[in-house]
Amino acid sequence: MHGDPMMWVAGVRALYLQALHPLAVRAVMQNSDFRRDAWGRLMRTANFVGTTTYGTTEAAERAGARVRRIHAMLSATDPATGRAYAIDAPDLLLWVHCAEIDSYLHVLRRSGYPLTDAQADRYLAEHRVSARLVGLDPAEVPANRAEMAAYFTEVRPRLAAGPDARAVDDFLLRPPTHPLLVPARELLWRRVAQLAYASLPPYAHELYGRPAPAPAAVTRRLRATGAVLRGIPARLRWQLPPKHILRAMARLGPGARPAPYKVGR
Repeated sequence: MHGDPMMWVAGVRALYLQALHPLAVRAVMQNSDFRRDAWGRLMRTANFVGTTTYGTTEAAERAGARVRRIHAMLSATDPATGRAYAIDAPDLLLWVHCAEIDSYLHVLRRSGYPLTDAQADRYLAEHRVSARLVGLDPAEVPANRAEMAAYFTEVRPRLAAGPDARAVDDFLLRPPTHPLLVPARELLWRRVAQLAYASLPPYAHELYGRPAPAPAAVTRRLRATGAVLRGIPARLRWQLPPKHILRAMARLGPGARPAPYKVGR
């Protein structure tokens, strides 16, 4: 699944969703310079996901330890109460995890990736490992679609589109870029961001206050986009940084390559 090109759309959807938790997005705003280092932040996230997916066990454990070490040193201040809080609080880590993994699963399935309900549950269960790596207790992490749905129902009253979420929304639609690249941003990136936003759940659209196309139309766009991107030769797609897939294939041999037909094995 993580070798599928629609993961890029899914990643942007995750950012939109994660920004709706006031304390989670405040932690990002106070502890990172994502506006001026957007590409670097994106690559660091892609590197972590790629390492935990395609790297060795030792590399994944090192990546997790690095994330936990950095998070343990950071804190943020609740703008509503003035209270300081640790950014590695379990409820915040759980929100970030669930918004991310749910987005990956939702976008890929909705765009036509062949996955049964049982395989979708397996995917969520497997991600309890990545949850452990960032500091969560796997037993507290949703392990199937029903548990994930129940989690979002429980956390929904705590979500809001405050100033920080609005800043993320504006950034995702218009990320800073060189003046010569503005036309490309408007032609390509803006379409990705708009499609990612459209794929959010209805309550997210309500919170952001910006409507989205009808669900059936969004699904058609996701499927069309997936068909186009999947038509790009895999070897060309896998050249994108940070090239974890190619390194894993080199390590494991020519028979090891991501392909949907292997999902059931």
